[in-house]
Parts: sequence; structure tokens; C-alpha cells
Amino acid sequence: MVVCSGDDGGVVQFCQARKCPPKRRPVLSILTFIEKGRTGKLPSRISESEILPSPHVKALSFSELKNATRNFRPDGLLGEGGFGYVYKGWLDEQTLTAAKPGSGIVVAVKKLKPQGFQGHKEWLSEVNCLGQLHHPNLVKLIGYCLDGDNRLLVYEFMPRGSLENHLFKRSAQPLSWETRVKVAIGAARGLCFLHSSESQVIYRDFKASNILLDSEFNAKLSDFGLAKAGPTGDQTHVSTQVMGTHGYAAPEYVATGRLTAKCDVYSFGVVLLELLTGRRAVDNTKTGIEQKLVKWSQGHLDDKRKIFRIMDTRLGGQYPRKGACMAATLAMDCVSSDPKSRPHMDEVLAILEELPSPKCMFISSPSEKPTIPSPYAKSPACHDTLTPRGSPLPAHMKSPKAR
Repeated sequence: MVVCSGDDGGVVQFCQARKCPPKRRPVLSILTFIEKGRTGKLPSRISESEILPSPHVKALSFSELKNATRNFRPDGLLGEGGFGYVYKGWLDEQTLTAAKPGSGIVVAVKKLKPQGFQGHKEWLSEVNCLGQLHHPNLVKLIGYCLDGDNRLLVYEFMPRGSLENHLFKRSAQPLSWETRVKVAIGAARGLCFLHSSESQVIYRDFKASNILLDSEFNAKLSDFGLAKAGPTGDQTHVSTQVMGTHGYAAPEYVATGRLTAKCDVYSFGVVLLELLTGRRAVDNTKTGIEQKLVKWSQGHLDDKRKIFRIMDTRLGGQYPRKGACMAATLAMDCVSSDPKSRPHMDEVLAILEELPSPKCMFISSPSEKPTIPSPYAKSPACHDTLTPRGSPLPAHMKSPKAR
């Protein structure tokens, strides 16, 4: 069973591929997780019955997590953002009770700020999604805490933090070409898994800060607060409030509120461009066309022979010419303004997995004239720092009325 938030403030339950008998419609029911009274006000108390049972996720007490994080000590702070704070903690591997620092397993404890209905809705969506979804490229949810106004999530600890920090933090060691490709493939596998289920999940907030890295630079998607159940039956899209992150959200979604899996593909293309260029999706320190990565890249890739002009200088020219051209072409296809022209995630994954290994490195120069291969090979079926989540996009970015 897979669960994600519904448009009406409910939790959508639906079957995962090959685990339920065939149904005409995969959506089984909507569980309203907060009852509204006749006044429309939210109740003061939240029921734990809203959380779907999972053998992989355990309910933990607030006092236990206080002990595990040494009372949320400032020196254990891993990150913070609009959602709240993330602390380093230790739990006994067997009992999941608080352990002494340096013993047991290391965990990341996300403590949410009180945010009313929207904050609880996203918290509940994440508990239920990650409680039911399991894949090597999705971050593992270990437990949760619902105690009065306290809402916490406990994840596996990702020692190398977020991709965002590795790409944009000045003190970070530059990522090699091989590592960047590895991260892109891992993230693509995570999205492919979500999209390829019989009942699709749309991630909706794919960005560099939500891609976490383990000690071997394996990428895992985190923060499922905005995940949505995809369209079902004859539906072509899901109509929803525009949520996400400026620079990563697909233009048609921002304009209309119509959400499809191709919106995730667009976001993936933006992150792939970040991996290639070392530039942020939106950089307010720059002016004009250089502010927005997609437009800047499009302007430079009119002539694909000049691919070296967009590549991250911190790579020192150490990347395979053909592989860089294939990746850049794929990224531009992903960020096409026409959703129908974008590839599916299984096609994206197949291309990334076929990128040439860096046997022949070179230093880019204006005289290089790489050829650009056609991107779409038939793909096999998909196999098996926590930082601020996306937020409602600024009003000036939306159309006056969703169509």
C-alpha cells in the first residue's frame, strides 16, 4: 500500500504494482486526516489513527528523542529551514531507545515548527509515504513522534549531507565527474521508482537540497511532504495548489496548477544542469539572463559544439566530451517548455546509465567540436542536510486563475 496526500486535505491510499489484485481504479479511498467542524475550524487534538501502520516505522516518545539528541543541543544541529530544525541523535539499533553518543545508530531527527494545518498535512504525508515506500534511493524513515504539538520525524543519518552543499558551499571539495553522474543516476532511480508504480507518485519538490548522500555518495530522495498521488483512470493531470521551489517547478505547473510526472522530469533537468554547471537554479547575486539557470543554459547550448562554456570550471576539464554532450542534451530535453517533448524518467535513467565512462579525459577548449548523440534509446523497466521543503510559489509567479 502506498500513501500520499490528496487535494482535499486527505490521505490517498492506493495499491503498489504487483502487490494487489488488478483494479479498474487504483485509488481505493480517501481518509480525511483532520475532521473539520461546522465552523470550519481545525480540532485542537490530532489523532494517531491518521497514521497508517507500517512494520518499518516506529512511534517514538518525545522524551526519548530529547534524550537521543541530548535535549536538542545546538552543537548537534545539522540543518534548519522553514519547516524547523534537524538534529543529530543516537538510538539503540534493536530497541530504538536513546543511546549514548557514539553508540548505537546515528539518526537525523527533524523537529517541525508548529505550522497549523499545512504543517501537519505535510508531516503526515511524509510519515505515510515513507512508511509505505521502500527503495534504495529513498531516504529511510525510522520513526516518528506525535506528542501534543510536537511533530518529529526520525531518518537514517546521511553522512555526506545534501547535494546542494557539495555543489554550492564554497568550502566543499568539488565533486568529480564520476560522482556527479553517480548522483544523477541514483536520484533518477528514485524518481523512476515513484513514477513507475501502477499508481504513480509525483514527488513535486525535486531539488538539490532534497537529494541526500550517504558515505559512498549514493543519492537518496528525502522530504516527501509535498508528494502527490498521480492521475488515475482517464485523468491526464492532478489539479492542485501550486507548491514547490522557484527555479525547479515546471512552467506549466506554475501557470495552471496542473501536475503530472513530467513536472518532476523538468525539475530533474534543472538539477542535472546544476550538476553540469555548478550554478544554482536561481542565483539572485547575478543579473539578467544569468539569474535563471535554464534560460542561461539554453542561450549557451544553441551551438552544442560549445558545451565547454557551461561546464563547471571546478571540474578542471576532467570529463569525457561525449558524456558531457549527452548529459547536456538530456538536461535540455528535460526542461523543454513543452511537457510532451520531455522524456519519461525511465528514458532519462537509461540514457544516464549509458553515459561513456571517463576513459578519455580532456581539457575543454574552443577548438573542441563534439558531436551530440540522439538521446532516446529504448529503456529497460525501472527496478527496484535536510533543508527547507518547497513552499507556495510567490503570487507574482502564478497565473491569475488556474485553468
